[in-house]
Amino acid sequence: ALLCRGMQASKSKNTQKAEPFYRLSVPKQTSSEIINEARNVLRTLRTGRPFTPTEDQRKLFGSGSSRAPQNRPPSVFSLHASSFDVTESRPVSGIRLNPLDHVSTLAMTLFNTDIKICVSVVLGKYTANFDNITQQTVIHFELCHMYCVRSLLQNIFSLAISDEENPDSEEPAMKSNLCRSNDNCLAEQRSHTPFNDDSRQLICNEHISRLEREDFLKGTAGRFLFQLGGESDQMKKPDTSSSWPRSTGWKRRVTGLKDETRIDKSEEEEIFWHIKVLPILHELEKVEDNIENLCLACTELYQALSEGNMLGKRFKRRSVLLKTLYKLVDIDSDPLCLKLAKIILAMKVDGKNLLSVCKLAFKICRNEENDGIIQNDRLLDCLLEVLRTEDLHKNHEALLYCMGAIKFMSGNAVLLNEMVNKGAIEMFLQLMKQINNNTKENDTYFSKLGHLLVQLTATLRNLAESPPARQQLICRGAASELCVALEQRMSDKDVCTYIIRIFSKLSSYDDFCAALADCSRCYILFLALLNKHQKQQDLVIRIIFILGNLTEKNNQAREQFFKERGSVNTLISLFQTYHELDLDAQKSDRERGGEEKKHPEHPSEAEDVLIKLIRVLANLSIHPSAGAALAASPRIVELLVTVLEYKSVDDCEELVINAATTINNLSYYKVESSAVQDKKLHIAEMLLKLLMSNNMDGVVEAVRVFGNLSQYHEICDFIIQKKIHKFVVALLDAKNQDVCFSACGVLLNLTVDENKRALLMEEGGIGKLVDCLEDFGPTDWQLASLICKTLWNYSEDITSAASCFGEDSDTLLVLLTSLLDEELVLDYSLDRDLRDYHKLYWEREFKPVAEKLLHRIQSHHS
Repeated sequence: ALLCRGMQASKSKNTQKAEPFYRLSVPKQTSSEIINEARNVLRTLRTGRPFTPTEDQRKLFGSGSSRAPQNRPPSVFSLHASSFDVTESRPVSGIRLNPLDHVSTLAMTLFNTDIKICVSVVLGKYTANFDNITQQTVIHFELCHMYCVRSLLQNIFSLAISDEENPDSEEPAMKSNLCRSNDNCLAEQRSHTPFNDDSRQLICNEHISRLEREDFLKGTAGRFLFQLGGESDQMKKPDTSSSWPRSTGWKRRVTGLKDETRIDKSEEEEIFWHIKVLPILHELEKVEDNIENLCLACTELYQALSEGNMLGKRFKRRSVLLKTLYKLVDIDSDPLCLKLAKIILAMKVDGKNLLSVCKLAFKICRNEENDGIIQNDRLLDCLLEVLRTEDLHKNHEALLYCMGAIKFMSGNAVLLNEMVNKGAIEMFLQLMKQINNNTKENDTYFSKLGHLLVQLTATLRNLAESPPARQQLICRGAASELCVALEQRMSDKDVCTYIIRIFSKLSSYDDFCAALADCSRCYILFLALLNKHQKQQDLVIRIIFILGNLTEKNNQAREQFFKERGSVNTLISLFQTYHELDLDAQKSDRERGGEEKKHPEHPSEAEDVLIKLIRVLANLSIHPSAGAALAASPRIVELLVTVLEYKSVDDCEELVINAATTINNLSYYKVESSAVQDKKLHIAEMLLKLLMSNNMDGVVEAVRVFGNLSQYHEICDFIIQKKIHKFVVALLDAKNQDVCFSACGVLLNLTVDENKRALLMEEGGIGKLVDCLEDFGPTDWQLASLICKTLWNYSEDITSAASCFGEDSDTLLVLLTSLLDEELVLDYSLDRDLRDYHKLYWEREFKPVAEKLLHRIQSHHS
């Protein structure tokens, strides 16, 4: 299309003659004004984002990874109880738990000091002096219940019977019998226990069922405890399922004592362990053949540990607990392993155990069918906590599998949204910043942390699909941090590919595109990658797509990229490389004797690169300096023309139309040694092929190029010779504003030559122009102005309005009069901004030329 501006008058000796409107008389305007006023002369191009197929299997590294299998951590591995280290499971203090021998001492102390009170209360024969009962007495009694409740009950009731039979028996004898019986009980249990000391608690408990424990607390011995509690509600209702405070400890107080003191924290933990936790561990050892029951027991165990504030590293019985859980890993069940992983992670294991449990989580998440149970069990919280707290260098391999598991989760829409809501993006960017700041290429951990960075960037690529995630990525400065990683990992194709895929997705959105454009080094990095991986189509096409997005709307980005050293040469080199690949592919198809496939569903890989590469050139040409330089580049113009030579619009529509659009943009610039001007006739011949196609988009694009090229007399002659003008006049009936605008551009330049003006009337062009003015004038003042300029050129030698315009003379007169009536044509009911826009173009574009044309017609109207 062609936009002509201004009307100049030149003086001769005898006459004053208005010069025709045509493109070569360039008015004195700034480049920005020209670009802002030009409609459809210089146009940016859009294209689809490169397609990335979904991996058919979840793997630590995708099938297209550049890492050799021997140089990367495995995605598949065996995991057993032996994978865990039981020695690491001790409490953080490093103090070993005392063996169970101290239990007998504790029981002996109980019987030696307080058994008379216990027995007397049970038999109802002793009135306790509560002033003499210590708090420790109550605790000893409860602990005794946990270790040897059966022995205690048997002895108490045997003594009751013995007392009835021997009322004169003395208390020392009774106490001695109890002590001996208790010692025998514990000794017998120890003799049948093949496990080490740390395991004896579980074995001792084998003789105590949950029902027996509850009966004991509710029954005879329980009454003793709760008599000590006075009116306390908490002491009145002893129940193993009662609520235990989570953070402040078990704040049971024994009322009636002179000094009310809080029970020691370690003793609280001891009591809670035996009453709430130990029975569950017993169930876990007992029901190994029932997965459902094991899962339920694990759920109860996690709740109990959380309730008793026993999660973490400072729990004394941690080693016993973890040993039991590690053994269950051998059971091949993902639901059970999920429960186990959650508890083990919550226990804050480290070293080998952290690595093993992260592998366990990875193994669970690798199976897409587990996504449902993962959602329900909130494994994500535990994994995010690992990322947040664990040392990067010390546990880099564990973090690798942890991040890999999270990457798999991000493939699920529900879990992905959960990540965004939990602030995972900020955590990921912080982790990336640590990797970027703490490693150099010669560091030991550089390649190992590169494996972790692959998982991290792959996760961010998935998150880029979510609108809330995109906003967070922009706000958190993801663009600059990703550029840092890209610069440091230029040799790591996997990391580069994932970062480029992130940019490819996000640069489709204006806000992120602006943020990326502000990262000044991104252009250098993109050029470096293009030169380094020139034949890696999957990487090249995405970088080119990003550059196309950056240069589509941002004039500063166009200028900055164009000024980068070697930018144009890199684009030319890529163009040449993929043009040759496309030619080779076509040649191979012909040699195989296959028929050419018309209208293929998708472009080939080489074609897709060329489409997006030409788009970058078209967008760059919007900038005056870049456009003028590209128009003067013989190699670029030659490659664009070559596309029109060997490709038809049926072979690859987008490629051919993009090439024509770019030629149109470059033909706008009138520079010395213009390569477009040098090849204008050859370009016209190639456009004729496009003009004669059945593709309407291709036809319109060809007409636009002819609109600029028709400023040259050689092209005008070519148009008449090939009868292209008839086709152009016919396009005025398209009832499409853009099509009419392009056609008017060609006709305007044809009417500059007085020898060609008559052709406009012969083809019925005057009537069609008047119809277009009537149809589109009030809504498109630029088009109306262009029509008036064409009619002005056409009527330069007018002698009579009737003979010049024929039967359309009166219609044109009335139409121009009405269109120049401001009150009539400017709709003041419109939005003010829209009304001002219409008024601006009406006053500046349409009114000056329409008034002159109307005056000419009126002065020659009979």
